[in-house]
Formats: sequence, C-alpha cells, structure tokens
Amino acid sequence: MSRAPLLLVGFAVTNRAVAAQLVERGHAVVAVDDSPDDQACRCAAELGVDLLEAPGPGRWPALATQAQAMVPTPGLPESHPCFGAAAAAGTPVISEFDLAQRWDDRPTLAVTGTNGKTTTTLLAAAMLEASGMATGTAGNTETPLVEAIRDDRPTVFAVEASSFRLGHSRCYRPAVGAWLNFAPDHLDVHASLSTYRAAKAALWRRADEHTTSVVNLDDPVVAAHVPEQGRVVTFGLAEGDFRVVDGALWAWSERLADAAELRRSQPHELSNHLAAAAAAMAAGAHLEGVRSALLAWTGLPHRLAPVAEHRGVRFIDDSKATTPHAVCAAVRSAGRAVLIAGGRNKGLDLGPMADVADRLRSVVAIGEAADEVQRAFAGLCPVIIAGSMAEAVDAAATAARNGDAVLLSPGCASFDWYGSYAERGDHFASLAREMIGSSP
Repeated sequence: MSRAPLLLVGFAVTNRAVAAQLVERGHAVVAVDDSPDDQACRCAAELGVDLLEAPGPGRWPALATQAQAMVPTPGLPESHPCFGAAAAAGTPVISEFDLAQRWDDRPTLAVTGTNGKTTTTLLAAAMLEASGMATGTAGNTETPLVEAIRDDRPTVFAVEASSFRLGHSRCYRPAVGAWLNFAPDHLDVHASLSTYRAAKAALWRRADEHTTSVVNLDDPVVAAHVPEQGRVVTFGLAEGDFRVVDGALWAWSERLADAAELRRSQPHELSNHLAAAAAAMAAGAHLEGVRSALLAWTGLPHRLAPVAEHRGVRFIDDSKATTPHAVCAAVRSAGRAVLIAGGRNKGLDLGPMADVADRLRSVVAIGEAADEVQRAFAGLCPVIIAGSMAEAVDAAATAARNGDAVLLSPGCASFDWYGSYAERGDHFASLAREMIGSSP
C-alpha cells in the first residue's frame, strides 16, 4: 500500500466521511480547508488527520506533488488553485463515488439532472423497497455514498449524483444511470456551461454491456448524449419506453397508473415519475412495486408544497427551486400567482424567468439578487423589492387575489439570508400561517 497521503480539499460532511473510511483502511490523509469550523477541527483531531488552513498559492504545488490522489469537496469551485496544482503535478483528482465503488461492489442506481434529482432518487428507492429490495440512499444528500456503504442491509443504492461529484469521478460506473434534464446551473462553481454539461454527461462516460442508461427524450441536451455502449431505456411525456398515453403512465406495454390517481401529477412531476419507474425497473423493481410506490408518493418538502390557504389564496413553498428552469415549471404548475423570487444567484442569467411573466400577477424580489429579479421582469409585470421574508409574504399576500397562489420559488440559493433552502421554506411557511392566524 502506498504511504503517500490522499489530499482532501475541503473538510465538510463528505470529506469527513471519506477521511474516516481512509483512516480505517490504513491510508495516510492530509486535509485542507479554506475556513475550517470547530467541527472540522474536532473531526480531524479525532481521526489523527493533519488539517491545514487556507494554504497560500505557493504551498499548493508541494501538496499536490506529495499526494497519491486528491479528493475535492463537492461544490469546490473549478477556479480553486488546488486543481491547477494537481494538473501540473499529474496528481489524479477523484471523487467519493470512485472510492465507494472501489470499496463496495453492490450496484448503484444514479440519478442526475438540473432539477428533480432528489425526488426521482427517493421515489426510485421507494419503488425498489416496495419490490422487496433492501435499498440505501446516498450521494448529494445528508449521507455520502462512502458512508452509506457501511450499512450491510442494502442490496442496491439509489444515489443522487450531482455534477460536483460526477465531474471529478474517474472510474465510477453506476449499474443504472438516469439523466433527467439539463439547464444552466451552478455557474458559480463550474467554469462554464460546457464544463457543467460535461460533468453531467460523465454519468454515462463508462457505460458498457453491464449498464443501463435512462434517457429523457424530451430534453435535447440529454438525448444528444445517449451512450453508444450498454442498454438504453427512454422516457418522455409523449414518447419513449416509459411515457404518458391517454392520461396514464406506461412502461412499454404495461399500464403503471392513471395520472388522476397520483397525488402529484404536474407535467414535470410525471416526467420524474417516469424516470424513477424506468430506473427502478432497470435495477430490478417489479411492476407491482412501482405501482404501489407511485400511488403512495406524496412528494417532498419544499417542492411545490402547499403550506396554507386563506380567503381563496394558496401559499406554496417551492424553496428547493434554485434555477430559472425550476421556477418556470413551478409557475406553470401553480396557475395565476404572485411570485417571491431571489436570494443568492449561482452565476445564472435570471432572464428566462420572464418566460412565465404572463402567468404572474406580480413579483416580490428578495435577497442579494433582488435587483436582478427586478430587471428580469421589468416592463412585464409589477415588481416589489422586499427587505425580509416577512415583508415579502406581507406584500405578496396583499397583491394576491382570490384563486391566486403566493409562490415562493426563488430561482436562487438561500445562503444570503438562510443556512439552507429548507430553513428558507420553513420560515416562509411559518410566516404565512402566522399572518393567517392573526387575520380578522
């Protein structure tokens, strides 16, 4: 075994799990973090790992040269000096997915896409479980894959595969890989739209006769990347192996469920349902398991979740929507709405949100990107800038009319005002309920 250390750049949840596994397996580890918190320092001390804080540019060449491989934390910007140093030194950059696959040979079902990853991953897992297959969930969730494989129970893992992990994977090859859709996102991390697209496409980079690729025919970018090797299963609202016909979801010639039977049945939700069914069945789920999971599925928090209703106005929490593409889908689902949008922009053009301006009564702009939101809708519908979520909810409720929705669908990250999109959504919901409770 080589005694050269593995260099972990960033020491948050994922790389702490990586470090624990590496130390347990006898590997030397050096960790670097630009701003380590107390928890990172405690974890490093407990594991006996050297944790270096914010090394200057002159130290990176030596750190990279001395490492056998580098594992960047998910979400580390591609402009970070560690990547240039690794390239100059010829040090391979790998992901936690690579390590997990090296350590565990159980199959994985991986889901990527700009929007819908979490929903599709967890629904596919529910379908597998309903088919009698013990299933673990991991990836871009609270549990990294390297941590999930510690559990002996699962026979398969459903993995939410972000571009941050896929883009740095050198050998990861899921047994089933589903690519849902593609739209601009994470341009604060990826150097360009093309590198973001290449990171997504890495899902299928190693497709072979042992793998199944699940392809969305409704998305031209996804459809253009169909791998030449391996089995391919398609889905789409109008065509594909998994499709919607006469108001029902079909898997080849088998009827899965009527859309009217499902608790979540907007077009983008049906697309996620089809993708989950296709991926789960490719991984071994049976028809009855898929059907039962579809009928039981109620959706996830902060994804078009109704949180309150008052005087004919519905309050809907879609805080998970952090791209213009997701906002447009939410507005089309909600009907006539007052939109609350803004937050911390991820380097994206917010202009495409204006595609749904004709469905909006008005817009309430919030957060660091409030001015950008205002420019996106200028001349198309009224825009109010709010200095807090409380102001935003009050302004949106005042503007709304009977039959409207007040829709929190920000199109931006939450990290200007909140610690997470969940915290943002919970605050919106509590403010809406508080306002309703105090209304005469």
